[in-house]
Formats: sequence, structure tokens, C-alpha cells
Amino acid sequence: MKSFIISGCLLFLIISCNSKNDKIAYDFETTFEKSKGTETPTYSEVISFYENLAATYPTVAMYEMGTTDSGEPLHLVVFNPFRKANTTVESEFSAIENQNVLLINNGIHPGESDGIDASMLLLRDIAQEKIKVPQNTIIAVIPIYNIGGALNRNTGTRTNQNGPKEYGFRGNARNYDLNRDFIKADTKNAQAFAALFHIVNPDLFIDNHVSNGADYQYTLTHLFTQHNKLGGDLGAYLHTSFMPQLEDSLATKKWDITPYVNLFNRTPETGFSQFMDYPRYSTGYTTLFNTMGMMVETHMLKPYKQRVEGTYELMKTFISIAEKDASLIQKFRKNNEALYKAGNSYPIAWDIDSSKTTTLQFKGFEGTMEPSKITGANRLQYHREQPFTKPVMYYNEFKVVEEVVIPQAYIIPKGYWNVLERLKNNGIELTEIKNDTLISSEVYKIKSYETFKNPYEGHYPHFNTQVDSYKEEVFVKAGDFMVFTQQPGVRYLLETLEPMAMDSFFNWNYFDTILQQKEGFSPYVWEDMAFQFLEDNPKIKQQFDAKKTAEPNFASNWYAQLDWIHQQSPHYEKSFLRYPIVRVRN
Repeated sequence: MKSFIISGCLLFLIISCNSKNDKIAYDFETTFEKSKGTETPTYSEVISFYENLAATYPTVAMYEMGTTDSGEPLHLVVFNPFRKANTTVESEFSAIENQNVLLINNGIHPGESDGIDASMLLLRDIAQEKIKVPQNTIIAVIPIYNIGGALNRNTGTRTNQNGPKEYGFRGNARNYDLNRDFIKADTKNAQAFAALFHIVNPDLFIDNHVSNGADYQYTLTHLFTQHNKLGGDLGAYLHTSFMPQLEDSLATKKWDITPYVNLFNRTPETGFSQFMDYPRYSTGYTTLFNTMGMMVETHMLKPYKQRVEGTYELMKTFISIAEKDASLIQKFRKNNEALYKAGNSYPIAWDIDSSKTTTLQFKGFEGTMEPSKITGANRLQYHREQPFTKPVMYYNEFKVVEEVVIPQAYIIPKGYWNVLERLKNNGIELTEIKNDTLISSEVYKIKSYETFKNPYEGHYPHFNTQVDSYKEEVFVKAGDFMVFTQQPGVRYLLETLEPMAMDSFFNWNYFDTILQQKEGFSPYVWEDMAFQFLEDNPKIKQQFDAKKTAEPNFASNWYAQLDWIHQQSPHYEKSFLRYPIVRVRN
């Protein structure tokens, strides 16, 4: 495996070469602090800050973790009071024994820069021991994930946001929204993140954002990964213990927090549901590896200073709970890894369970629908001079609506190198098949699907995909790959390789070539061949005649009739609508 060397060591050696005892006195006051909470630093200023922090404090190290679409490296900054000298990032995390690892992601949408500033303050204050130094938690921070967006600074694209004065753009260097790319991995950013993630192997994950929805009194909202989907002991602990502890602790510090307000252009009093974080999103992706995740969503209309300070306090509180419950979290995570055995059922589709609700004492503002001065239509108007605390219905329970049986293995043809590359990048073990052979398998044929009419993140994704399943002796070629499900990435395999799953590779267009028929017929040639085929196959001729009798539209369409006969014949291509990845079951 490639080693990632600590960034900043060379700088440290250069500045230390005149005298081993000399130390540079860096200025660790941030742009945010110098501007009195109105500005956020540039990308180069952020990296320089962390380089200096790593050069000054041996508990802090910075690593380069792969290249992003911008051409700049993805950095990882680690606070680890137990670090040994001359370590690489692989050895640093492989040496961890009893500590939990918390991974914090910032700047996935660089205009939402709250976490960028809050993380700089947090790591500095821990390194300088201004706040309690964690003993049970190693903290790893991605300073800015979307570097291309951070370099594309402006003052106007965050239309709904109150500061900072200047910030980055939502799209990355190729204009992808990176918080839709974790599972499909179209970008180098997502590929670098996956490699980083599997080296760090975090127990906990925070992704810092700014909200874009309703108006209310809270500065802070949380978006924990959906607990039913996380499942097992870990999901139950997240929902019934960790989340309440976070809410209660922040409330005592005068930082009230509520679940993310998942609605658009209507008031929260009507009720709202928990956000279902599918694997395209960061916390949905981390869930596939039994990492307990949370998005921080600060409120866009609150002053920037207040939002950063709230994010800082939230992360401090999160770490204090992780410190206290470190052994529990490790135990529950290990328990979850044992849930997904071959032959067990696995949920691939969810829906809100409206029979189970929670009542929130929600702190909002009165809202009314009033005539627009521009369009004349009704528009939503909040009245901040009319704050309230009201009971609001919150739907935070989801139920399984579709599931599959976990196979023993999948077989992937070697030609699907794009799929194989993504599996390898996510730590999936592949076994190459050495000889041509026949294997008894379960084969899917795509029965139906729908497709987005408009482009979405570089794709026209499919949805509502359904399959027919049948048994078949499949001829497998030497060089194809067997992928056994009983490995740490079992959930990743199921979510990507089962076509019906929301964010499957099929739904993200990886297999669209099977949806187009490659071979056809010329009617004037097939006409005589089709006649002879029906003569030689009386049962098929009987079905053909019955279909014409029962379906007038079919009876009046000569091409549809010839095509139907062609589909019954040996000339019809087997690859059309046949999903090329097959399942092996006991």
C-alpha cells in the first residue's frame, strides 16, 4: 500500500536547521477571529494554518491523501496524543487499540464554511490544551473536502445565507455536488475520500453543513444517520442514548438543538420527517461500514459568528460523549458487523412509518401565506417578532418495504472494470476465478424501471427498478471475479450490486448498455424465417395466435408481431435486460 508522508515535516526541518532548540512562534489566531466572526480563510490559508500547527505540536500531523478533481491533494489532519515518531498514516491508524476514531469532514459545500473555521479552532485549542484533551478519541479532520469549490470564491451564490463575507462555491472543480457522489464516485474527490475512509476506519463521523430550509429560532440542527437503517445495537444506541445526550448537554450550555427541519417552503408546525440519508450522501455512505454518522446543519440566517461558535460547541460536546461511551460504541459497532450473514434478509427500500411519531417542543416563528408583491401569488412570510414554542409532529421511524436475501457471493465479469475499481477502492476483497467453469447461480432480468427526465449530477438515474429472478448454470470465464459477501464491506456490496437498491450501480447508469438491444432483424429477411420458426414450434405458434386474439393492438401491429416471435427464437440476444452480475447462494 502506498504510504502517505506527513506534510509539514520538511517545513519543520528547514526552519529547525539553524538551531535544534529554536522554535518558530506562529500566529494561530484565525481569519475568523481576526475579522470578529465575519470572514473565513482561503484554501491556502487553511492549509498553512494546519502545516504550522503540525510543525509546532507533536500531537498534530497532516497527511496528503490522494488527488482531487482540482489537482490539489486531499489533506487529513490528525490529533493523536499517542502518536509515535516517524509514523505514516497507515501505521498511525493501524496502531490504534482502545481509542475510538472520529472523522470530521468540512467544506463539502465550501460556501457552508462553518465547520472549516470551527475545526481550526477546535484542533488548535486541543493541541494547546485550552480545552480537555481527549484520551479515548483520536480526531481526524478533512480541512476542506471540496477544494475546487473552495478555490472558486465569490460573494453572491449563497443567496439564502447570512455570511461570511466571501466563500467558496457548491460545485467542485467539475461542478459536481460532492454530497451526492459518495457511492457512485464519479470524482477523484470521492475516490480519495474512500481510500482515506478505509485507512482511518472511523467509529464516528461528523459532516459540517449549513441548512437551506425553513426559518426558526435554532442556530443548530442535527441530522443523524437514520437509526433504523443503521440498525442493530448501534442504531438503537444512536437513537435512544447518544442523540438525547447530545441534545440535553447542548441545552444546558444554552445551545438548543433540534432535528434537521426536512421541509421546503412550508412552516414546521405541520410536522416533518427525518431525512433518509441514502448512500449517495456522506452519512449514508459511512453507515454501510457501521460508522455512526451525523451531519451538522447550522441555520443559514443566523450570524456567521454565532454559527461557527455553535458548530465548535457541538463538536466539543460530541467528543465528550464519545469519550465517555468509547467502549460501548466499539462494542455496538462490532455487534453490528455480525448482523449481515449469508441467507439473512437485508432491507433495500424504506418508507416512513407514520404509525410511530415523536412530538418535538419546537421553537419557531409564526408563518403566514401572503400575496407576493412581485407575482401576486401567495408566498411564505415568517414573522420573527412572533416566536413560539409549540408541539410539532416528527416522523423519525422508517419501515422496510423491500428486502433481499444476502447471497454467499456475487460473480462480476472482468469486463466491468469500472465496478471492480470502485469495489477495490472501498476495501472489498475480490477472488479471481482461475479456470472457465459452470456455476449454479441466481440471475436477474430487469423487469421494469423508471428514469429521471432531467440530468442529475452527471446522470439520468433510474428508480423503481424491479427484476425477475431465475436459476441458471452460468458459464464463468477465467479472469472473472467472485466476491464473497462475508467481509466488512457486505453492506456496500448489497447497496451497490442489488439493482433494486436506491443507490445501486444499476440505478446510477453503470449498466445502461444492457438496456439497449444490440442485434435486430430486417423484416424482409426475418419474415420467412419467422414463419418457419412457428411451423417448427407449435406451442409458440399457439401462444402467438392467442396473443393476437386477446390483444387487438398487437394484432394490428405487424412489426410488434415479428418482434415478439424474434424474442422467442434462438436469435434473440440473451444479454438484453440481463443483469450481468449474478448471485451465488447455498
